[in-house]
Amino acid sequence: MGKKKELGVDRMGVQKSMRKIDYFGDGLGQIPLNIMSGLVGQLTYFYTEKVGLAAGMIGTMLLVAKLFDAVTDLIMGKIMDAGHSPKGKCRPWFLRMAIPTLVMIVMMFTVPKNAGTGFQMGYILVTNILLSAVIYTAIAIPYGALMAVRTASSEERGKMGTFRAAFGYIAGMFIAILLVPVTNMLGGDQAAWIKLAVILAVISFVSLLVLYKVTKENVTKDNVTVEATEKDENTKTEAEKEEDVSFAEGLKLLFKNKYWVLMLIANMLMSISYALSGSGGTYYAKYILGNDNLVALLGAVGLIPTFLGFILVGPLAGKFGMTKTTLGCAALGAAACVVRAFTPYSIISCILGGAVTTFATIPMMCLFGAMVNNCVEYNEWKFGKRMVGMTNSASSFGTKVSGGIGGSLIGWLLGAAGYNAALAVQPKVVDTAIFAFSIYIPLALFIGLIILLRMYDLEKKYPEIMADLQARRAEKKAEEQ
Repeated sequence: MGKKKELGVDRMGVQKSMRKIDYFGDGLGQIPLNIMSGLVGQLTYFYTEKVGLAAGMIGTMLLVAKLFDAVTDLIMGKIMDAGHSPKGKCRPWFLRMAIPTLVMIVMMFTVPKNAGTGFQMGYILVTNILLSAVIYTAIAIPYGALMAVRTASSEERGKMGTFRAAFGYIAGMFIAILLVPVTNMLGGDQAAWIKLAVILAVISFVSLLVLYKVTKENVTKDNVTVEATEKDENTKTEAEKEEDVSFAEGLKLLFKNKYWVLMLIANMLMSISYALSGSGGTYYAKYILGNDNLVALLGAVGLIPTFLGFILVGPLAGKFGMTKTTLGCAALGAAACVVRAFTPYSIISCILGGAVTTFATIPMMCLFGAMVNNCVEYNEWKFGKRMVGMTNSASSFGTKVSGGIGGSLIGWLLGAAGYNAALAVQPKVVDTAIFAFSIYIPLALFIGLIILLRMYDLEKKYPEIMADLQARRAEKKAEEQ
């Protein structure tokens, strides 16, 4: 068998370790995560329209589940950092969660329709906690941290983020575009949603198995990247060792990392935006545009800027850097929301404005993960502690809380406006509620992102930080000799 071609170093001089098959296999891991989050985003519509429950009550139940979810993120980060599996810290969790994922995706939609409201609420709360707070978290935290232990190259991390976003977007767009039309074709009732959930559950199960098969953990605790095929057992042992940092100390250090704090807040704002767009589009199509099947048209048109975004994000990030690319796109998204605010009932404005907003979110979807994981090297440079698991889990904690708030906002706003799925005609104020979570709040979120990204200058400092870390390692080796 021929020797593999040397990968060389990236434009910052950091050793590369990723091949095409590695990007592909890693990207598949985003599919089950986006299927789960996408389905959870549609639960308010499913529970109100197909099961017949009150919107305000659903919003509260989903928020409670998200609060549990956020807490388990912090726990999971510490569990992962303390792991000593011979397969690594991240990789084992993909196999462990494959079957639970398969089962729980289906159970989310098997709410007993004729049971009492109290029992239904309990079922909803328990299944949401198990899916989001246990299963999703046990996959998402190791998957996010995998980027830091897979490669030390910021350039490769950016590419990993692009592949992940592309695969995840395929899953997310299927749900956003085709979930309602396909379930309507299957009968439009609860049984139709269960049938589709079974198919999505199997896809998630297979994706996790493939991810487990191809995953590698190549970056040692000294931040050295090596090919997995060239590692010996001593190197592998070193890679699995992590600094002994208590939870309280780790959290304290993270909040001293200003770049991590900026990305924490930025991810929180984006999570609210994703939750609103994922759950609110169906209401906009049905009550503002007059036909819930139009969500398929809106989503189909959105594929154009989506593909364009994935094509351009690499060249844009390569030319302008990750920070400037995401900053420019946040400004573009804000401009689109302003236009929609003045023409809320126009289907043309909805389509075009939505397309621009979709394009604006793609680079952030692709690059935010890499920008968070670059904070791992800053942790090591500033504090001597990498804290890979906690960096990702504590960041995910904030995004889960804000994502829960975003999803619950829809139920709360609709409930406050007097929305009732059984009514043939909704109160006029329901339109205002839909405009709020579809246009006005996203506009405010984009403005907040612009402010935050203007303060994130870690990318400029990254080459200097990496060079300094390498010098420290060389000095340490010289002292040991």
